[in-house]
Amino acid sequence: MKKFTAALILAGFCLGLAPASPADTLNVQVRTGKLREQPSFLGRIVAEVSYGDSLRILREQGEWLMARTSAGRQGWIHSSALTDDEIVLSAGTGEVATGASGDELALAGKGFNAQVEAEYRAQNREIDFAWVDRMEKFIVSPEEMAGFLRMGQVTPPSGGAR
Repeated sequence: MKKFTAALILAGFCLGLAPASPADTLNVQVRTGKLREQPSFLGRIVAEVSYGDSLRILREQGEWLMARTSAGRQGWIHSSALTDDEIVLSAGTGEVATGASGDELALAGKGFNAQVEAEYRAQNREIDFAWVDRMEKFIVSPEEMAGFLRMGQVTPPSGGAR
């Protein structure tokens, strides 16, 4: 009988009776994160979260997490914007300004940073980067992005599309 009970408990854990999610709460590790209507970078933004905010994770789909803020706002956010590390904000210290933007984090994840850019520019002095520098300063609002997608009849993919 003891073997049967032990086997039943083990089977329960294997079948998911134990929590399956990596964490119930994760913290925002980018300056500004976006909660989106769909699990896609093209999804409509429903709320913004800031560095250090804690989010309750409701479910996951690929690299996207459905999260809820302490104010009750809910949406999808890419997992790269979150960490399970505790984030400490201390006014008046350098720790407060250490968050990276979502764009910076995405580029760094792909191995691109200021040092890589400087090396590339040094090796390619004949290339005129003026338009690249201008394009980096373009700001497209979420409303403009949504209008562009509507005009082009583009349906944002879901499920981890970048």
